[in-house]
Amino acid sequence: MTVTIVTDSGSDLTPTQLAEGKIRQVPLSISLGDRSYLSPNELTPEEFWRELLVPGCPFPHTAAPSAGQFKQAFEDAFAAGADHVVCVCLGGKFSATFGSAQIAQEMLPGRSIDLVDSHSASLANGSLAMRGARLAAEGASAADIVEELEKVRDRTTLFVVLETLEYLRKGGRISHARAALGGLLSVKPIITVDDGLVIAADQPRTRAKARERLLELLSAHPVEELHVMYSPPADGEAFRDELLARLPGAAPVRVTSQVIGPVIGAHVGPGAYGAVLVLAE
Repeated sequence: MTVTIVTDSGSDLTPTQLAEGKIRQVPLSISLGDRSYLSPNELTPEEFWRELLVPGCPFPHTAAPSAGQFKQAFEDAFAAGADHVVCVCLGGKFSATFGSAQIAQEMLPGRSIDLVDSHSASLANGSLAMRGARLAAEGASAADIVEELEKVRDRTTLFVVLETLEYLRKGGRISHARAALGGLLSVKPIITVDDGLVIAADQPRTRAKARERLLELLSAHPVEELHVMYSPPADGEAFRDELLARLPGAAPVRVTSQVIGPVIGAHVGPGAYGAVLVLAE
């Protein structure tokens, strides 16, 4: 039996990662003023950050894929020879993406389609999709893949430090009052995801303190996988090396480092950096 993995572009997977895993990706859309793009099909991460860093750039907004887009992706997978589809999506509590995938699943009642809510975003979503692809390549059944991904999801976490809370506020992910307080105190908030919701893990008052606190949070436990993510002008490579030097226990079996894509970037803004961890068992 052939299992194909489908995910959405909130996973922040690169074209190389998608191709290597034979993963099909459903794009979310992003708008900048009166211009709208399917991301990353029509707006790459490099193009997005180049535009966003130009003074006066309109604030970006995102929209979930339609059920029709997921239905087409599922049908394409079956047409290409898949017997089963496992779809790994952005967390259902902060995106309508998972809901669109559920509707598409219902539109194809005669097909074997399983959905996995990542309960998170970016490479927390993407790393699950990549793991699913590796299991599929090894011949695992759809049921076994879903079971494994749900187990791994429970030991996957992320911490990211932000330059500002404004992008989360304008994207509707936190309240205006909280964002205004953060700006008044000039904090550099560290966010995480708990039970599918974005929350503040800490609020250091300076960049130096925020970096040190972020390193503390990320190096508190042995790690199986490390996925560093960052948005320009942050230096993700330097942060990755610094974090690797501080991780306890054995070195992670997988390490990646990549730029945050347009979908997640629209909510975290420039200068963000952090990592997704799959904690060791």
